[in-house]
Amino acid sequence: MVSFLVLWTIVLTAMFSSNRLVSDYVFLAIMVFLAITGLAEFYGLAAKRNLVCFERCGILGGVLLMVGTFLNLTGKLGTSGSPARVNDFETSFLILFVLGLCLRQFFARSNTEGIVAIATTLFGLMYVPWLLNFIQKINFFPGVDGHYYLLYFILITKFSDSGAYATGSLIGRHKMIPRISPGKTWEGFAGAVIFSTLASLIFVHFLGSKMAGMNWKHAIILGIILSVTAVVGDLIESLLKREAGVKDSGKFFPGIGGILDLLDSLLFNAPIMYLYLRHVLTRP
Repeated sequence: MVSFLVLWTIVLTAMFSSNRLVSDYVFLAIMVFLAITGLAEFYGLAAKRNLVCFERCGILGGVLLMVGTFLNLTGKLGTSGSPARVNDFETSFLILFVLGLCLRQFFARSNTEGIVAIATTLFGLMYVPWLLNFIQKINFFPGVDGHYYLLYFILITKFSDSGAYATGSLIGRHKMIPRISPGKTWEGFAGAVIFSTLASLIFVHFLGSKMAGMNWKHAIILGIILSVTAVVGDLIESLLKREAGVKDSGKFFPGIGGILDLLDSLLFNAPIMYLYLRHVLTRP
């Protein structure tokens, strides 16, 4: 928990800094760091399952994807930073990335598992940096102060995690999917929904005026949706770890585990928050 608080304190301090250089580039550096280490952990899990992949290509692609999206979002390439323009960049990049993986396989001297290598490398890119990119797209969303939406989405997600853990530890009796995560219970799931929804209502009550389109109805809807997808994201990472035969994705954070253990619930909540912001809260 201490490691989590330190990391996100740095992230949020950079986000709300009055110095644009700090707020932009420190934020980018942290996102790239999370992408690199998260991808390395994912490919490490794949290796434990004897799944071949092009790890260096995947990590390089992840860095280029994160930096390219940042440059588009902030207008450093002379672009407008509009959601459509950024999505076009990401689509084009993914097409070229798949093509690059196929070319990489052409020159592999001993790898006869091209389909596995390409699929595993691509899935790692989609699972970590591509999903992380939605955090950037929330932070730099045009026409609004995305910092508050990002702060909101991180806090609500982590309240879901805390609510699930606290409730499950105290009164958890009925297992959700024991073959994937023996510790997850339906009581913990209910606690996640309640905690995150209450946190959402409290946050919007005090800071809703800084969030375009936000009101108590949206707070309830997002509180429920984000809590559910946070649990699903946690279960997905548990599935990956269970198949790899490990308890934690890594040992980067004492008391938490690896980067993926830190990000699991955030990865799938980021696109949910972004899509809700784009198509509901800021819809013309």
